[in-house]
Amino acid sequence: MTDLANYKNILTDLITKNRDRVDYLAIRLETSQGTSIMLRGDKIDTLSEGISTGGQVRACYKGGWGFATFNQLSTLPQRIEEAIAAARMVGDEETILAPIDPIQATCQLPFTGRDPRQVPLSEKKALCDHYNDILRRLSDQITTTTVRYGDSTQNIILATSEGTLIEQSWADLEMRFSATARNGDKVQTGRETTGSRRGYEDLMRLDEQVQGAGKRAVNALILPPVKGDRYTVVIDPVLTGLFVHEAFGHLSEADMLYENPDLLEVMSLGRTFGPESLQIFDGAAPQGHRGSYFYDDEGVPATTTQLIENGVMVGRLHSRETAGKLEEHPTGNARCLNYHYPPLVRMTNTWIERGNTPVKDLFLNIKEGVYAKNWLGGMTNGEMFTFSAGEAWMIRNGQIAEPVRDVTLSGNVFKTLANIEAIGDDFYWDESGGCGKGGQSGLAVGCGGPSLRINDVVIGGEAE
Repeated sequence: MTDLANYKNILTDLITKNRDRVDYLAIRLETSQGTSIMLRGDKIDTLSEGISTGGQVRACYKGGWGFATFNQLSTLPQRIEEAIAAARMVGDEETILAPIDPIQATCQLPFTGRDPRQVPLSEKKALCDHYNDILRRLSDQITTTTVRYGDSTQNIILATSEGTLIEQSWADLEMRFSATARNGDKVQTGRETTGSRRGYEDLMRLDEQVQGAGKRAVNALILPPVKGDRYTVVIDPVLTGLFVHEAFGHLSEADMLYENPDLLEVMSLGRTFGPESLQIFDGAAPQGHRGSYFYDDEGVPATTTQLIENGVMVGRLHSRETAGKLEEHPTGNARCLNYHYPPLVRMTNTWIERGNTPVKDLFLNIKEGVYAKNWLGGMTNGEMFTFSAGEAWMIRNGQIAEPVRDVTLSGNVFKTLANIEAIGDDFYWDESGGCGKGGQSGLAVGCGGPSLRINDVVIGGEAE
């Protein structure tokens, strides 16, 4: 099943035969080709190439959803029966889907570089070996290294009972690097991640980035820990992107809201969340990023949605169902990782718009603060967040001073947004994101933003 276009007639015929039995019926057919490589120290942990084919059926009847997956096209009639039977079994209300115009289209996200399918496995493995050698040779104190490479090319056909028939394809590439350094009982880790939907070349010139991960791990062994306290902080664009995605973006996903009245009240349109200079967006329409596409997995055209305008919440991210139930417009944010999963409301490319403050002025008049760059990891729980910075320095009397380690930033997202004092005039797109939700981990997203100055942030470290 290499040419999915040959199967459009089969899908539309099956839709026609069954569409009157439910309120909504959709069939997604998908073929994907990918590579996975993982090196751990001097060992090859994973080295594989694969092609997979399959699909999903979604049926909705009186508000109830049925879902079935298949790997052989010959079983599709049975899977349609299963999905319809499940939907009719659980449906007891009303199917509410925001209306969209049916679309017939064939589209491919454009490459500016090499298609990863045209790059031999041996060349990809050699690239991983090169980066692994950089990490392993950097210092005797580096005890563990990990290099991961992954690419996936997906070609999808979506047919629906409303007349939509879309063929869409894209490739996604990602590399992850980590180095762990040890000195006695002290252990520190440096990480870097990067990705692209533009071409294989984007992964070929990363020597400096890879060295940076290793050097941060080694240097952190001798750095003093930050003193835990509340500080005015300046964060770089990479941390800003992580913050806007993890801490605010997930709360903007409407499937988190419409069944949770308390959270819906908190995230109400018209509520002020930050200063007038704060503008937050999400959208797959900007091209060239890892969260970019032409149509979402319900056939809704990609858009750009403003979530925060002049500090006030003005938008939310929607599937057709959440948009219908909240009486808002669909935003093209229904996405699934692959055919094994139903679409959920997911972010695409999420960013804070650049501001007007020169970056050097963000540090002015800070008697004692923290400058944090990059990220090691993070987690959110509702409106609370905790992020670990990849590297950090103290700020003393408006100047960047000594480097420190073990810097974690935590707090309440709404209070933190309100405490933004200045927004830098720089901007950076971070294409390293792999988002997880509802068991679907590793969905490609983009994050962006400028440097930010934020007052009264809890910084964890060692207390005196």
